[in-house]
Amino acid sequence: MKIKKLVKEGVSSLTAYNAKEIPCRVKLDANESPFGFGSTLEAVEKIRTNRYPDPEARRLRTLVARNLGVRVDNVLQGNGSDELIYYLITTFGGPVLFPVPTFSMYGIIAQALGEKKIEVPLDREFDIDLGKTIAAIKREKPRLIFLSSPNNPTGNCFSSESILKIVDASKGLVVVDEAYQPFSSLRGFLPLLNDYENMIIMRTLSKVGLAALRLGFLVAQSEIIAEVNKVRLPFNVNALSQAVAARALKEKKKMNTFVREIVAERKRLIRGMEKIGGVRPFPSEANFILFEAGEACNVYDSLLKKGILVRNMHEAVPGCLRVTVGTRRENDAFLRALAAIARN
Repeated sequence: MKIKKLVKEGVSSLTAYNAKEIPCRVKLDANESPFGFGSTLEAVEKIRTNRYPDPEARRLRTLVARNLGVRVDNVLQGNGSDELIYYLITTFGGPVLFPVPTFSMYGIIAQALGEKKIEVPLDREFDIDLGKTIAAIKREKPRLIFLSSPNNPTGNCFSSESILKIVDASKGLVVVDEAYQPFSSLRGFLPLLNDYENMIIMRTLSKVGLAALRLGFLVAQSEIIAEVNKVRLPFNVNALSQAVAARALKEKKKMNTFVREIVAERKRLIRGMEKIGGVRPFPSEANFILFEAGEACNVYDSLLKKGILVRNMHEAVPGCLRVTVGTRRENDAFLRALAAIARN
């Protein structure tokens, strides 16, 4: 049997998301937090593994809503942002518009679900090209627009004025993906949620020390949440993740400390990279830094030989790599290795 003939056309031409585990001494490739929340035994010891988890994740959603200053019926839980992107495109369909380069799952999921994807290149400053974007909205009439701000992999926040003009111009829904917002100097768009009924905010716990739990959240008008909830798989967030996340969310002071340390190390890391010849770090509002490094693929390989794993972004942003902000010791190891490579 030729399996290829049975696969949907859109899926057959897809390339799987690359999330390989590569052995290394210092892992700085996946935008994870270098800090965790320690033992979770206390949070999970009362879980009955023979019973299904709370299908509505009520306790967890209540804590998230309280932290974000919204109502519980404005929040929907998912297995990371990826599952929520699936749900949004399944619920509302396409066309699906997004700038490039950006988080690759917007395009991968749209294609997997058979929806048209519309890619609009960012400008030279990695900001939204408003003219081209508005023209594409008028021409293609997208049902969903995804805007990651701060953006992955570029690290910058998009112009707030441009985002709001896109929200005003769209007859569909605009999803502002704020996965990296905790590390940004800007407030984000949650305070404006009630002013724009077609705006959706995405948040995640993956970047603040809970990546292993796979937990993301939609924040939107209750009517939108109710529609997306129709396609949500039952019991989609397991009991262990719910319990550990609920415990961690009560340690907001510790979480904020982690974020402050990462932001401080990000600034120090950028200063260190600026001193290395042939290396150009771009400004970042996230927990990672995009940087130019001459022959990027050779630099990537050389870093890996020294036990330092970063992300090779050459295909998305020619000549560039992306490094996650780690601990002070990890960042120092990266800087030493990068400086040694630059000297050779």
